[in-house]
Amino acid sequence: MTLILFVVVVALVFEYINGFHDTANSIATVVSTKVLAPKQAVLLAATSNLIGAMCGVGVAQTVASGLVDTKVVTQEVLVCALLAAIVWNLFTWYLGLPSSSSHALFGGLVGACVASAGKWSVVIWSIPDPERWYTGKGLLWKVVIPMIASPLAGFVIGFIIMGFLYFLLRKWKPRWVNVVFGKMQLLSAASMGFMHGTNDAQKTMGIVALALVAGTAAGDLDDLPSWLQFLRIEAAAELAIPLWIKVLCAVVMAAGTAAGGWRIIKTLGHKMVRLHPVHGFAAETSSAIVIGLMTWAKIPVSTTHNISAAIMGVGAAKRLGALRWTVVERMAWAWVLTMPVSGAIAFAAVWSLQQLQLM
Repeated sequence: MTLILFVVVVALVFEYINGFHDTANSIATVVSTKVLAPKQAVLLAATSNLIGAMCGVGVAQTVASGLVDTKVVTQEVLVCALLAAIVWNLFTWYLGLPSSSSHALFGGLVGACVASAGKWSVVIWSIPDPERWYTGKGLLWKVVIPMIASPLAGFVIGFIIMGFLYFLLRKWKPRWVNVVFGKMQLLSAASMGFMHGTNDAQKTMGIVALALVAGTAAGDLDDLPSWLQFLRIEAAAELAIPLWIKVLCAVVMAAGTAAGGWRIIKTLGHKMVRLHPVHGFAAETSSAIVIGLMTWAKIPVSTTHNISAAIMGVGAAKRLGALRWTVVERMAWAWVLTMPVSGAIAFAAVWSLQQLQLM
């Protein structure tokens, strides 16, 4: 029981770090365009994150039961997976690189499970959906393909929206463009924060539910008093995520968001491309659309990758030279390395516990 509670606490620490690590996703553009002061932007992001996190559980169900064989998931495995993701998040935050908390978590989960079982077969790689050829379950469909497709979609949609706005506003005076889209960006930033909550917060909900499912299956929760029976969660193909888990994760992510993530905000909002309110509106709208569609499909995607790619698309619509390609290159390396590095850290952590006979 104590170990299970420790897993839940570590998961909430990850959620908090995810909040301030990914705050930049929803407010970098609105801060850099000076539509809102930093404190106002953080408050907007925290509020919209909280509301979004309370809406839906599809992504949480995917994380809890669609990526690895739950039979090999133990509390030790989950702790190692979470710690690996936390280490990578803090490292990239320190460098000011907008990496994916989501993929750090998935990499950690896969690495820890493979180390625990001693075989790759515990990873659910691909289960095609017979009714829909374009989707399915498993790491391929829920992580790998979306990891490529969603930022590509963010780039293309950002490019198209910005190109359309350039055409539509070609006779407007710059002053009026800034005034109008300064107000419209409040809506797009709130939408981005809401979508961030619907997708990112649910990943930790899935981990907490997975810990309780593993504890229930192992019999660790059999002797709970009646007032703690709510902690028991039975394994199921479509896990029902209890309301208390949703509320807890939503509040913790909102608290982390309120703490801010200024290093990453500086990279996204200032270093990569020069932004005005109309550019911020286009980038946030593009990213919110993609994340909304992925959440609807119960696919956990990287908010970081989406908003970064959307900002690139908006910058490219202005002109390719507007992008600072050295910054883009550093971000790309962070994207590529996130899953394998976090997976390796988690693998090493589990292996170390095995050698010490603590598992």
